[in-house]
Formats: sequence, structure tokens, C-alpha cells
Amino acid sequence: MRDTVVLNIVGLTPGMVGPKTPNLQKLAARGGMQSMATVTPAVTCTAQTSMLTGLLPRDHGIVANGWLFRDLMEIYFWRQSNRLVSGERIWDAGKQRDAGFTSANLFWWYNIAASADLGVTPRPMYPADGRKIPDCYATPQALRDELTDKLGLFPLFKFWGPATDITSSQWIADCTLHVRATRKPTLSLVYLPHLDYNLQRIGPDHPDIAKDLAEIDGVAGQLIDEALGNDARVVVVSEYGITPVTKPVHLNRVLRDAGFLALRVELDREYLDPPQCRAFAVADHQLAHVYVADPADIPKVKSLLEGVDGVEEVLDEAGKARVGLDHPRSGELIAIADADAWFTYYYWQDDARAPDYGRTVEIHRKPGFDPVELFVDPALGNPKVAVGWRLLKRKLGLRTLLDVIPLDATLVKGSHGRPTDKPEDGPVFITSEPDMAPEQPISVLDVKERVLRHVFA
Repeated sequence: MRDTVVLNIVGLTPGMVGPKTPNLQKLAARGGMQSMATVTPAVTCTAQTSMLTGLLPRDHGIVANGWLFRDLMEIYFWRQSNRLVSGERIWDAGKQRDAGFTSANLFWWYNIAASADLGVTPRPMYPADGRKIPDCYATPQALRDELTDKLGLFPLFKFWGPATDITSSQWIADCTLHVRATRKPTLSLVYLPHLDYNLQRIGPDHPDIAKDLAEIDGVAGQLIDEALGNDARVVVVSEYGITPVTKPVHLNRVLRDAGFLALRVELDREYLDPPQCRAFAVADHQLAHVYVADPADIPKVKSLLEGVDGVEEVLDEAGKARVGLDHPRSGELIAIADADAWFTYYYWQDDARAPDYGRTVEIHRKPGFDPVELFVDPALGNPKVAVGWRLLKRKLGLRTLLDVIPLDATLVKGSHGRPTDKPEDGPVFITSEPDMAPEQPISVLDVKERVLRHVFA
């Protein structure tokens, strides 16, 4: 066996690898690089799971970053249990081939209760007083304390939210170096999210993206140098490419206007009421699962959404089967956005009636993914003072919302979820090994077997 390090550099595309990313360019020149065809939806949880199992969503069950849990009638995003996944995982396949094979899952998703030997993933502490304290979850448990003592608390607020920067990716890289030095896993799966942030905030065509590319290339270079210096093989992958968008599409407002949505009013604010909706959309970037309670309503809802500006296609049963999304967790219909559009979860018509979590970073309560959480509300004037004042009140024991997120979806300049129109704008596969470099574009479904080949060839 040969130790192998897999770097998942989120948002990296073949077109980005060049003079602005000298470490990645050098790795590609040493081994090889190809574009990859991704799955639908091209979002983190689905793409990662397809890479780790070699399966389509119809078979592994991860149909998006979140979906309606039909038995609970609740919408949940970013669940963490690996028991939600079906199919053989890459670490189990490795162990089958050689009992001495060991693996470390470092921030790839569905990390908890996984059968990998080692794992580290974000998991905040939520004391009963309402605070959210940065932390991580590790397998074995002692690794969490070890990493915290060595590196400090996992920088959760630099991992997602308006304060995101290179800090979280650097922490994950330092975590990886520590795990590899102390545990020496055969396979190290490493998640580096930095590019994801500004590609959505300012868009892939903005000149400032060059700074982000340089930063993540520097972090990746540390891991590449360590791996190659210890005779390990290196693979770099990405989950999707992020392309420019100009048009937010509010599917739930369309369904509301047509009488399909049901809302519950609490303290003068509106909350989606899934059990009483005739139809509602669970938005996830450029894809939305549309759940329709009565089969008789499916043709009406399909026709309604097909007429919405910014909707490219609405998949019925045949359409879902065509893209590999015919799974019980999927909506009765699936909407795909135009290339320059994306779907919000917004359902209210008046911002004064928006739910209390609407202006907060609250990825577990919102009934859809919200990239606007990457911004601080421009109306606050002095954002640092506004955030600091709210944090101070919390430290004093006062109940207060961190309501600093805007409700302006037009701020988002980049998105993903639909397969990109051009291969150079999609995900990438890079290897350090010339004899293992693909000669033509591959699929994310090929990653599992190609990585195992790096370990066992």
C-alpha cells in the first residue's frame, strides 16, 4: 500500500489551475489533470457522497445538502450521521482489500458514526442559555482535546458566515498534518472550503478571486509538500464549479401566490408549515426539491414552475430517473435553475414578517440553503460595532438575536448545483502520479476507484 492524501478543494476548476496557483500547477505538471463530470445536484453532500461511494444519489440516498424527512415532516440541512448514506464507502473498500488499511476523514461530510478509523468534523456546543460555541467532533474522542490543545478551538465562525476567510482551511490543514504525523493513516481525506466563500459572494469573474486562489494554493502546497516528502501520493478533487449568477428565484413565493403554501404565524412572524402545505420547495443553490402532498396537484405545480423566469427545467419521475435522483427522499418534482439563476428559500412577502432566524446564521432551522449568510447587512452601518454590541449583550446574559444577515438575495454573485455548461468551469481531478492520470475527462463516480488505485497499485 502507498499512503494517499486526497485534497477536496471546493470550487476549484481546471480553468483556475495556472500561474495564480503555482503549487497546484506544479502538481498537475508532475502527474496530470482532467475535468470531471459531476452529479445532479452539484452540491457538497451529494457530490462528496458520490465520490466516496461511486454511486448516484438514487443509490446512496443523499439527494441534496438537505431535504424533507418525510417520517418527521421536518426539513433538515447538514445532518451529520453517516447512517444516512447507503452503499460501500471508500474506507470500507480499502479495509476489504487489506486489513492493515487505515483512513482519516478530515471534514468530509457525514463524518459522525462513520466506520473510518479517524474523523474530525465541525460540531458546535449549544449550551442551554442559547450560546453557540465553536468546537469539533472527533473519532476517537481524545483526538478532539488533542487538536484543541494544539491548534485552539476549531474556528467555526471562519468556516461559515460573514466572517469566513482562510483561517478555517488553515486549521484543517494543520489538523491534517498533526493526524498524519501522529496516526499515519493510509488514506487521508481532507476538505478545504476556502474558495467556496468569495466565489459565491463576489462571483468567479471578480479580480479579487486571485487572492483567494493564492491563499488556498498556499495551504494546499503545505499538504502536498508534506505528502510527497513522505513518499505519499496526492490526489486533488473538487465537488463543483461555481458560475456567475444575477437572478435569485423565489419558488416558495410563487407557490404561495398560487395557494399551495401553508404558513404558521408566531409572534407576528411567518413560518413555513410543511405538514399543511399542498406544495413547497426546499431550495439548495440551483436545485430545489418540490414536495407535493396530493399526486393530483403534481401536473399543476409542474406547469406553474415551468413558467417561472429563471427555471430551466422541472423534473418529473422520468426526469428524476434520467439524472439519478429517483429516490424516496427526493421531491415529487425537482426544479433546476437557469445558468445565471439560483433558488432562495424565501416564502414571506413582507420582510417585517420574515422568520426570526431569517436575519441570522442558522443553517439548521432554515427550510432551505441560504448563501446570503455570507454577508453582513449593509443597512447596519458599522457592522463590527453592530456585531460586537450583540455579542456583548449575550455575554451579559441578555437574550438577543445575532440578526446581522440581510434579506437581499441579489447580493449573491455565484452559485452551483446544475452541471456547468463548460467542462473547464466544473470540478477537477489532479494526481501526482503520471501513470494514474486519466487520459480524458472522468466522472465524480470514478473517484473512489481511482483513489483506491493510488493506494493499492
